[in-house]
Amino acid sequence: MADPTSPAPQKAQSSSSDMKTEKKDYSTAILERKKSPNRLVVDESINDDNSVVNLHPDTMEKLNLFRGDTVLVKGKKRKDTVCIVLADDQCEEPRIRMNKVVRSNLRVRLGDVVSVHQCPDVKYGKRVHILPIDDTIEGVTGNLFDAYLKPYFMESYRPVRKGDLFLVRGGMRSVEFKVIETDPGEYCIVAPDTEIFCEGEPVKREDEERLNEVGYDDVGGVRKQMAQIRELVELPLRHPQLFKSIGVKPPKGILLYGPPGSGKTLIARAVANETGAFFFLINGPEIMSKLAGESESNLRKAFEEAEKNSPSIIFIDELDSIAPKREKTHGEVERRIVSQLLTLMDGLKTRSHVIVIGATNRPNSVDPALRRFGRFDREIDIGVPDEVGRLEVLRIHTKNMKLSDNVDLERVARDTHGYVGADLAALCTEAALQCIREKMDVIDLEDETIDAEILNSMAVTNEHFQTALTSSNPSALRETVVEVPNVSWDDIGGLENVKRELQETVQYPVEHPEKFEKFGMSPSKGVLFYGPPGCGKTLLAKAIANECQANFISVKGPELLTMWFGESEANVREIFDKARQSAPCVLFFDELDSIATQVLNSLYS
Repeated sequence: MADPTSPAPQKAQSSSSDMKTEKKDYSTAILERKKSPNRLVVDESINDDNSVVNLHPDTMEKLNLFRGDTVLVKGKKRKDTVCIVLADDQCEEPRIRMNKVVRSNLRVRLGDVVSVHQCPDVKYGKRVHILPIDDTIEGVTGNLFDAYLKPYFMESYRPVRKGDLFLVRGGMRSVEFKVIETDPGEYCIVAPDTEIFCEGEPVKREDEERLNEVGYDDVGGVRKQMAQIRELVELPLRHPQLFKSIGVKPPKGILLYGPPGSGKTLIARAVANETGAFFFLINGPEIMSKLAGESESNLRKAFEEAEKNSPSIIFIDELDSIAPKREKTHGEVERRIVSQLLTLMDGLKTRSHVIVIGATNRPNSVDPALRRFGRFDREIDIGVPDEVGRLEVLRIHTKNMKLSDNVDLERVARDTHGYVGADLAALCTEAALQCIREKMDVIDLEDETIDAEILNSMAVTNEHFQTALTSSNPSALRETVVEVPNVSWDDIGGLENVKRELQETVQYPVEHPEKFEKFGMSPSKGVLFYGPPGCGKTLLAKAIANECQANFISVKGPELLTMWFGESEANVREIFDKARQSAPCVLFFDELDSIATQVLNSLYS
């Protein structure tokens, strides 16, 4: 893994380099930042490099830094580290972007303040001693240096600090290493001629945080929603004095809703880890009990525990299972639990620093009394990601995978319409399994360990992803037959005018949506085929779905009809909901005349 740059000549040390990072509140930090340009707010990184931090070009100019300089970054608990600084126009001016590994070494979280100083006295290392952390190399044998450290440091000029942890990805898994000794000095740059020793017993993990805990870097495709959640959760937990000084009550609850697998639970865990808050998980059905009064007691205990360990986050998964609409439930227990939850949320003290996050994929089933200000203040839709979001999620899931050079993640993102985060994770897993199947002849199943060099020789290719795509489909459509047909225009003879009209009506809006937006045009919503049996109506629908690379749902008209009153309409609504979740999607109704009622017309509009 080559470093973005080699170090440039260093300059004289800044006069403010002896400043100490003191623990100050939020408002004081803002005032200090105005006086001292080297105090910056930590922001999430856009790359996954352990030895790089990003600053805005204007900030670098103020600090008298150039691209490729080595800087000393000071964090909390008297922790500091050395990194290479790079310019990033997207980074806001008073901020510094660093990845999870650097944040962990500095003991800081997103939103904390760090100080950046010039570091001209970093020398090239003569020798460094590096050992792996014991719990990250379980089941791996062989030469760790050749498989992990050599590609990581080769031609990279990476700065290291004695005592720091860093993460190396390779061989289908990531391994954590610790810098035991550096010569000369505490800091040095590992050059191509630096001797790297990797001999000795693996280091046992002490109090250090695991580098693979879920953080904001591990959540993709929900940038707007994450900005809202951080505003509603981080500010009340980390800087409660802001709300006190303005004279308003901080938010108490957030309701996350969206299809299963879109990342609701992952977001809650990431927020808890990044804020350092105590995390209390309530899985809906867990608190239910057959004994009278015990379910309410379990709920009360959860809130009491959270208040004792504040600041804390209570996460209620599957909220609709414990707080359904009271007028539609027949059980007395469910009604009492809803009432108890309402009372507990109203009873949360403003100064208790407790935030309640609820998650559900059926928000309209939750009791309306919970969905108001003072209880669940804000409702955030964690929907199906678009193409850019899917690419973000794919990059997150493949950062531990060893990909070959021919892997085109952008094409995979284009071809995975309607996939949520969990579906993309399953796709990456399936692609990796395809790679493992090819190596089964050199892997000994009886042996307890696998040689590191065998792991290093494995790489996931584009063909593995294409094979995985054929055997996976969006989880929202698992119970519906969804396919991208293999019929093309070449399989249909004649009908040239019909083909051209179909391309203009269906294919162009899917392939060139920006053109329609530019000219303010609304794409057509539907096409009606009519003609005698056997003239190719179904074949045309399949061909256009294939040409658009869209999901294709075929519905035989009569199969939606049932004898029960209202159920036929519900089936039609469900089909349209599923098609929206897997957009772009071609919804093909065969024998439409059997179901063409006012219900379908109203749904279409």
